[in-house]
Amino acid sequence: MLPYRKAPLVLALGAALALTHPVVALAQDAPATEADGAPLPVDGADAPSATTLDRVVVTATRGSKAIDRIPGAVSVITRTDLDEQLRVVEDLSEVLATQVPGYAPSRGKMTSFGESMRGRTPLVLFDGIPQSNPLRNGAREGYFADPAVIERVEVVSGASAVQGLGATGGIINYISRTPRTEGTRHTFDLKYGTQFESDDAFEKGGYLLEHKQGAFDALGYMGWAARGVGVDGEGRRLGIEGTQGDTQDSIARDVFIKLGYDFAETQRLQLTYNKFRMAGDADWRAVAGDRDAGIPTSAERGMPVGEPPRNKARTASLEWSDADLAGGAALVQVYKQDFAATYGAGAFANFQDVSIAPIGTLLDQSEVVADKAGLRSSWVRPGFLADSLELTTGLDWLSDTSYQQLALTGRLWVPELEFESWAPFAQMEWEQGPVTVRGGVRREHATLNVDTYTTLATYGSRVVEGGQRSYTQWVKNLGAVWRFAEGWSAFASYNEGFGLPDVGLVLRAVNRDGQSVDKLVALEPVVTDNREVGLTWAGAQGSFTSSYYDSRSELGSQVRVDRVTGLGSITRTPVHVKGFEFAGEWRPHADWRVSGTYARTRGKTAVGEGLPLDLELGARTQGPDKALLAVRWTPTEALSLRLQGARYLSRDINEGRNTGTTIYEEHFEGYTLVDFGAGWETRVGEFSFGIENLLDRQYVGYYPQSQPNPDDLNYFAGRGRTFTVGWRRSFD
Repeated sequence: MLPYRKAPLVLALGAALALTHPVVALAQDAPATEADGAPLPVDGADAPSATTLDRVVVTATRGSKAIDRIPGAVSVITRTDLDEQLRVVEDLSEVLATQVPGYAPSRGKMTSFGESMRGRTPLVLFDGIPQSNPLRNGAREGYFADPAVIERVEVVSGASAVQGLGATGGIINYISRTPRTEGTRHTFDLKYGTQFESDDAFEKGGYLLEHKQGAFDALGYMGWAARGVGVDGEGRRLGIEGTQGDTQDSIARDVFIKLGYDFAETQRLQLTYNKFRMAGDADWRAVAGDRDAGIPTSAERGMPVGEPPRNKARTASLEWSDADLAGGAALVQVYKQDFAATYGAGAFANFQDVSIAPIGTLLDQSEVVADKAGLRSSWVRPGFLADSLELTTGLDWLSDTSYQQLALTGRLWVPELEFESWAPFAQMEWEQGPVTVRGGVRREHATLNVDTYTTLATYGSRVVEGGQRSYTQWVKNLGAVWRFAEGWSAFASYNEGFGLPDVGLVLRAVNRDGQSVDKLVALEPVVTDNREVGLTWAGAQGSFTSSYYDSRSELGSQVRVDRVTGLGSITRTPVHVKGFEFAGEWRPHADWRVSGTYARTRGKTAVGEGLPLDLELGARTQGPDKALLAVRWTPTEALSLRLQGARYLSRDINEGRNTGTTIYEEHFEGYTLVDFGAGWETRVGEFSFGIENLLDRQYVGYYPQSQPNPDDLNYFAGRGRTFTVGWRRSFD
């Protein structure tokens, strides 16, 4: 790996290299694939044509299915969509906030606290492998791979019964690239972003190798990215999130390998490995702002205490698929994922222990470790018992071992959590003419084992008796799609999702004697049901989809933060979320595309058990209403331009509401951001140009404004006008 400070030299060498190789066409969007990378059949037919690729998904049904056959709100972010957004800012959460109506605004930090979807937490997958850590949600699942290895993103909005633990708010499945074309192909990708300030640069370099020869294919990627510290619209240094982690003043590296072999005509074996690391560079430290005076948090040069925050994710999987097993398509995937997130150091109140050091002097930092192993299997059989019936069945197994430690003193904050689940599932689909009906069940069998442990001194050094909790839950779904006219369809659906509260947060906060793991009511599962109706139209000059949903959980899981101590706790009260979403596109001319989205979300919960649902969900759980409008112009085959504006509407909730030292009142003054991006294909490669915050708007982000535990160190302004240039060259 090259040090990031050598990026300008690499840019120059890359440009020189491009001039010495023959010109080749740029890669187009790859065909839609199964999560294992195999080409997608559609209802047993041949692979779809290029014009229908973006309408075929696998995440929502565990098998290939056209979107207009799925009773629910499903969207696909293609590689073209990714490229257009990444011209402006290299952040997958920004892509989601732009492309998915119900996704909350991006924090722009290493942490994803507050980046909810439809008022709940989505399950994040990478090739079907869980990246979320629901047992101890450290909110770091947004950084696990370089965007360059992603081929497409499939998003299921709302609870899902088919993917397992954590899918109470929806599913975001990132699907990696797979070589499609015979031969060997090399791609160099370089980017540089700046606000023309010292030490503010974003620098990135990557190399992608794609090889396919007969039945064998291989893909390899190596990349790095370095980020400096930018400025806001008024020229003030942006604040550093020193505790939860920041993408500023950081270096990220990724190594990705995928090997595939097709044998026996219908079978495929595939091995995938990804190793990703992002860590702070420890050159800058936070400077408190003044929230009351409207002065945002800033940063100054200097080394922060302790080790810098970092993310480490390592994922490996082995997949076998057979497109013709007993008349159906089978998939078996075994995987291993190791994850560790280290947070910033400090003499925090909840880390103090007089037996180690005087109160207020003990420095420590926490680390969440989550290691997973699992199996995913499915079998899709069209024409099961009758031509109009399709059966999807399978079995999932997950083993998750998680804990949270205080790294500098070796203390255990959250005891080791040993979770194991087995979940058989079956789905049946019936199609008759313009009507498709799909329904099924999933049976969750899960156990949680925790040994006897002692809480930190802050909580009274309580001895909590270990034990086992067992969960058995039926999770159901039922829906129908009616294609009632040319291009028109309507759907109605009912979906349930199964999840657990943040077990680690519950166990570490026990502050009463005589407690035991097997008697803590707060560990009861979260079961969410999502009722939804929608209307969709697609024609020659445009398309749109709109939906209304009603999501409920009788025993929700809300994090409440004490404003004095800063300690979080779980409150188990009902949660009710309703909302409306719209996404549409108009193509008035072959060279023009106008697209827009709108999302309105209204969530309610209760202050306590048995009390009315009259408390609006805060920023930790729910995003603001938002609208986005974008115009794309391609005046020539080689040139594309995109201008987009996003409006986040103001929000004032729970005025005057508080319980003791917990304050529920939040205020958010909305803002509008405009971005511009351009791509130009030339004989020496593709050049890109992006301007983030084109109008140089001064603003404070949604979560920092609405922060449920506000102080002067978390009042973060957004980035001012930023210019990014890129160059990509592919050659055989």
